[in-house]
Amino acid sequence: MFGCSRCLYWNNLRELPPLKTPETFSLPSSIPHWPSGQGFGSRRINLGDIEVAEITSFEFVWRYCSRRDSKKSVSFYKPDKLPEARQVKSLEFREPALVQPLDYTLVWSSNDLSEERQSESCGYFWLPQPPQGYKPIGFLVTTSPVRPELDQVRCVRADLTDQCEAHKVIITGISDSLQVPLFIWKTRPLDRGMWGKGVSTGTFFCTTQSPEEDHLRTIACLKNLDSSLHAMPNIEQIHALIQHYGPRVYFHPNEIYLPSSVSWFFKNGAVLCSSDIINEPIDETGSNLPHGGTNDKQFWLDLPINDQQRREKLKRGDLESSKLYVHVKPAFGGTFTDLAFWIFCPFNGPATLKLGLMNLSLAKTGQHVCDWEHFTLRISNFSGELYSIYLSQHSGGEWIEPQDLEFVEGSNRAVVYSSKHGHASFARSGMYLQGSDLLGIGIRNDTARSDLFVDSSLRYEIVAAEYLGGVVVEPPWLGYMREWGPKIVYDSRTEIEKLNERLPWRLRSLIDAVLRKLPVELSGEEGPTGPKEKNNWFGDERW
Repeated sequence: MFGCSRCLYWNNLRELPPLKTPETFSLPSSIPHWPSGQGFGSRRINLGDIEVAEITSFEFVWRYCSRRDSKKSVSFYKPDKLPEARQVKSLEFREPALVQPLDYTLVWSSNDLSEERQSESCGYFWLPQPPQGYKPIGFLVTTSPVRPELDQVRCVRADLTDQCEAHKVIITGISDSLQVPLFIWKTRPLDRGMWGKGVSTGTFFCTTQSPEEDHLRTIACLKNLDSSLHAMPNIEQIHALIQHYGPRVYFHPNEIYLPSSVSWFFKNGAVLCSSDIINEPIDETGSNLPHGGTNDKQFWLDLPINDQQRREKLKRGDLESSKLYVHVKPAFGGTFTDLAFWIFCPFNGPATLKLGLMNLSLAKTGQHVCDWEHFTLRISNFSGELYSIYLSQHSGGEWIEPQDLEFVEGSNRAVVYSSKHGHASFARSGMYLQGSDLLGIGIRNDTARSDLFVDSSLRYEIVAAEYLGGVVVEPPWLGYMREWGPKIVYDSRTEIEKLNERLPWRLRSLIDAVLRKLPVELSGEEGPTGPKEKNNWFGDERW
């Protein structure tokens, strides 16, 4: 039995301001009692031969605060008030799932920091040494040079573990003197995505050198060998989660190109095109679209070619018909649930280029027929608590923790801001520059609260949940794997380059450098592929 929490197993590590007492965050509203089911929200998850439990109470161990850089401060904790272990029956192996380490190796200590620090407690980082056939899951931090007792942690049988990787630096180089510095990274399973078995253990990886692949193999994460995914929510629980957490999506008050439902888009004149097919009307459900396969570039959707009035109507969308299309999938071996909310806009508007104090509205650059954007809620299957939200932003995105979100008053429903014309998702209102903030050059992403919004807790449709078998029937249009718009290539970003030619030579070179870093989608007008063709449909979000 392992203890876990939203932050870390073993010793919990958090970035904290120097010398401040750590604060806990609570969602604005209490979590409801979820509809009954199998293992969702039970605070314990069976991974096969190991059962993991959620830990929310921690005991402080040691804090490092740099005297040279006040931003370098980390605190280490260990789980407190562990729940009683329950026996998990093993049918295949005689060897126990968990054993004590044979010894510890001292990786690093702070006891030779500068003299002015000698009055402070020292930190010692220990790596458990496992018996053959077992793996350590993390490091142990103490304030004593004496080796820890062997019963402080457990090593896990190797077949119950999976490979992990370092993916985000927590702190670079704990050192105030000529001492060898310590580097610390967060870890995550290497095997991620919908069918990945790796389970995030919340531990950190530390070393006195770069985290090469061989070094990372010294610790592991867990693996879920229970194929039933019993901790995933059933259909009633999914509806309850969406209704409790579904964000409100605000559009800019000057947004022209609003979302609509897919069926509204089809009913009001969208057509299927190919080299042989011109302007074939599309059934409301998309049942006459080519289904399955891959994007072979042979078909695309378009606005009606010879009806300008209907084209303009479709471009502007229909907010009243719009809804969020939800894909429900396992994350981290079924210990989390990802609710991916997809929003459809019939048209993506042209971009605005910022050049210092100047803002230049572009006529075509950035526009394309149809736009699919999404954000993802990651829910803990231990408690049903919102863990984080991924906001997609064009070709990338970012995970936002609950404490950094705005919420609809009196609820746990986050606020998501959709950028003007581009529909990228952000956690706060304001202007986000896609380019160089330092130079003030790039494509603007403007967000603001307005009367134009969609409440996804009310207006949604669950379109896929593969782990539930046939419980959710996918709509026919979801299986359309080709492009949702025609492709028109601009001549090497002609529009922006013409603007650039009017500027002073020195400024021109700076703009050229920024433009080279902008997404390829700004080079032409190309309809995107649908949700199922995106890498994150089966894989993890890009972060």
